[in-house]
Amino acid sequence: MARHSGGRGWYGKVIGAAVGVTMLATGASVWTAQAGDADDASPEATAPAAPGGDVKPVSPTIAHASEGGKRAVNITIDDGPDPKWTPQILDLLREYDVKATFCMVGTQAQAHPDMVKKVVAAGHRLCDHTVSHNTGMDKDSDAYQSQQILDAERMITKASGGVRPMYYRAPGGAFTPYSRKLAASRGMRPLGWNVDTKDFERPGADAIVATVERELPNGPTLLFHDAGGDRTQTVEALRRLLPRLKEQGHTFGFPVR
Repeated sequence: MARHSGGRGWYGKVIGAAVGVTMLATGASVWTAQAGDADDASPEATAPAAPGGDVKPVSPTIAHASEGGKRAVNITIDDGPDPKWTPQILDLLREYDVKATFCMVGTQAQAHPDMVKKVVAAGHRLCDHTVSHNTGMDKDSDAYQSQQILDAERMITKASGGVRPMYYRAPGGAFTPYSRKLAASRGMRPLGWNVDTKDFERPGADAIVATVERELPNGPTLLFHDAGGDRTQTVEALRRLLPRLKEQGHTFGFPVR
């Protein structure tokens, strides 16, 4: 999977502060990394209870397929919610009767709980995209990965009013065996993508549309963003793509769990 440039991501300038605030806000929680190889780690032993009801473990393999079948497309939206861009994307999804999966950064969800609730109310699904969007987190300790995933899970769940994330997407695809197992033990299926639209780089709406049309045969899960900068091109590309994909006989679904 391609990684977005920027090292620890566009949140890099505030990571230290965000993590510090998160740790204080969540009672200065500390997780202990498991000894030995990550494949042998036991995430259940490090995962405290989170709000939102009972947790049913899911597969730790990275999902790409759609619940909707062969002609279905999964729209996934990363890095928000954002008070400017998320409402515009929600309006487009409502206009074309499309459901999507929103991969939310914990600090963004905490800052904009009203947006999280609107996403849920519209019938979309939530995905844990960590606390601070560190695209190099696969090089960090198990304890750090736990903090990023579990704190974000709680932040998103609280912001939503009790609806838990159903997926976990590592920033930039920085999955590890440990992080996948940990997320899966919390009922969050690791979520990949088949088409990176590169909208984060703002190549132009035409280029975003062309990327989707060229790479959609690779698989159904499309990656877009609703935060991290000016998302005008993303909105315009979705305005063109959603009706066009429907005209081509595609339906829209959620990733498998």
